[in-house]
Amino acid sequence: MSTSPLDPRQHGGRASAGRRVAAFFDLDKTIIATSSTAAFSTSFLAGGLLTRGDVLRSAYAHFLFLVGSADADQTERMRQHLSELATGWEVAKVTQIVAETVHEHIDPYVYAEAVELMAEHHEAGHDVVVVSASGTELVEPIAAMLGADHVIATRLAVADGRFTGEIDFYAYGENKATAIRDLAAKRGYDLERCYAYSDSITDAPMLSAVGHGHAVNPDRVLRRLAAENGWGMLTFTRPVALRPRVRVGPVLAAVGLLGAAGLAWWWRRRRDGRATA
Repeated sequence: MSTSPLDPRQHGGRASAGRRVAAFFDLDKTIIATSSTAAFSTSFLAGGLLTRGDVLRSAYAHFLFLVGSADADQTERMRQHLSELATGWEVAKVTQIVAETVHEHIDPYVYAEAVELMAEHHEAGHDVVVVSASGTELVEPIAAMLGADHVIATRLAVADGRFTGEIDFYAYGENKATAIRDLAAKRGYDLERCYAYSDSITDAPMLSAVGHGHAVNPDRVLRRLAAENGWGMLTFTRPVALRPRVRVGPVLAAVGLLGAAGLAWWWRRRRDGRATA
């Protein structure tokens, strides 16, 4: 396999009328070497948005989700719990907490290989789209720092400056593929010529939605599926600090945050329990 996954025939994708090309990048553990929501867990705990009781109740469910053991019902229960937890959160407070810490938490974890690959796609005339289950208000500023053209992310409902607890769109699993197809129809992308990159088996629909799917740092299950489907396989190993390119606006790390923080606290409790046993 060549050092670049780009098909040289795809260069100049934006110049061909009706044959536009896009590259769809998952965010967590594909562009950045961590979870975007987990990165803010300490700041949200310190800011009083999460209690340790909240964290404990969500730890196990999110643990199953992270290791791929959660079934559809467990995943839906976790999604519902997270949306209920965010009910009533003041958007301005969330905005302030994340805006003050976004560079501290995100910049050091950006994969150099991902940044270089995005630059290659732009040089080839392709749009770059960041796709994430995290909230739009979190993903958009990160995507802007990366120079991405568009974002697909979870949309949380807001009324009177607070989160209602409703989720307008959950960018997870098959929903990602649906959103990719919708954006392709709107922007005129030829999906057979488009690219997608992800580390997660849950993003198999996203990788299947384009003609050039690529598994990033795949585990055994994803590696096997990639081989079966003829997807490329890439290894990203070099997180580097990303110098901010734009001023960061309002951001949100709501969907997934509780579980990520819960997992960290659950492991600390487990470790401490063993130490005192």
